[in-house]
Amino acid sequence: MSTATSAGSKKIAKWFTKEHVFGTERRWRRFGEPVPAGGSLREDGTPDYGIFGPGSMAWEVLLHPATLIFLNAAQSLVQIKSYKPITAGLRDHDPMSRKAQAGTLTMHDVYDRFARNAGMHAPMWLGDTKTAQNMAKHLHNIHQKVAGNVIDIGRPELGGYAASSPRDAMWAALTEMHPMLRAYEAFAFRGGKLPHRLPRRQRDRFIADSAAYLRLVGAPEEDIPTTTTELADLYEKYADLFQASKTALVIPGVGENYMELIDKTLKKNFHFSHLRGLIPYVLQTSMLALPMTGALPAKARRSMGVGPVKSAVSVVAAKLVLPVVWLMQQPPFEKYVLRRMWGPDAMKLIESARRLHREELERRTSAPAER
Repeated sequence: MSTATSAGSKKIAKWFTKEHVFGTERRWRRFGEPVPAGGSLREDGTPDYGIFGPGSMAWEVLLHPATLIFLNAAQSLVQIKSYKPITAGLRDHDPMSRKAQAGTLTMHDVYDRFARNAGMHAPMWLGDTKTAQNMAKHLHNIHQKVAGNVIDIGRPELGGYAASSPRDAMWAALTEMHPMLRAYEAFAFRGGKLPHRLPRRQRDRFIADSAAYLRLVGAPEEDIPTTTTELADLYEKYADLFQASKTALVIPGVGENYMELIDKTLKKNFHFSHLRGLIPYVLQTSMLALPMTGALPAKARRSMGVGPVKSAVSVVAAKLVLPVVWLMQQPPFEKYVLRRMWGPDAMKLIESARRLHREELERRTSAPAER
């Protein structure tokens, strides 16, 4: 791969190839090929469906094309701007932030970072129990290094953060699952109807299903919510960590906003071949950011520092974008996104889980007629 030389003789990746866009299984794979849910047996001889399994509300939401397409945008919005300990961990320890400070960040790094994200979570959601546990342990070990004494230089009373601690691990999982639910409700065309909010009973089932994931990552048992009411109470308990802040993104000891520094460094190191990675990245992030913001709860928008005007615009955008969103949910576009941002292993897991989920729902539908 060709390189360009920056100030200080730092080598910077220049050419962005088609092969880099697609990557190989090595981008996502850590313990050999993941075993899909149902692909192994438990000690009692029954299929091991992992932490969720067919028929669960978690799979109903997760496996919809709208959720798979919007997940990166939903998760990154909430984790970068809403829950401040995660904001701090990304600001201080994420490779994109460190390379931006060194002046070496390119689209290669940004693309790799976002392409790995969903694909490395898929084994936990769609694999058998051992597959889920192995990936959870791997991510926990990585996150043990993500700790610091300052969440927000403007609010020292908040103290520090530790990504592998029970509190922050719990919120890392919840800020994946809750935005996932909101994306599904706002953008998933289903049952021949426009996207719509789930009944309370099904929303509670989704939160109850999510508890298994929270336990997998080591969340404190006393905090794990099993209903939407309990989730709302949990947000209130940790409200201080969700307050809007103009200083949470400022790197301690550096004094620069880390997101602005990333943008500045990317522009400085831009090469025309980076468009190969920039286009799918934009389709998964900035293009979906405004409508996804509108799909989030009003409290979440306030915690992200979104003002009343932009908040109202985002809500309208979430409705106006629906014709485009419908097209994005069709198989060709979904395949485009999955291959680039989830990877071949995750695509196999998704295909297997969809088949199992469909069969289970058909079995439940036909069961009354058999009695």
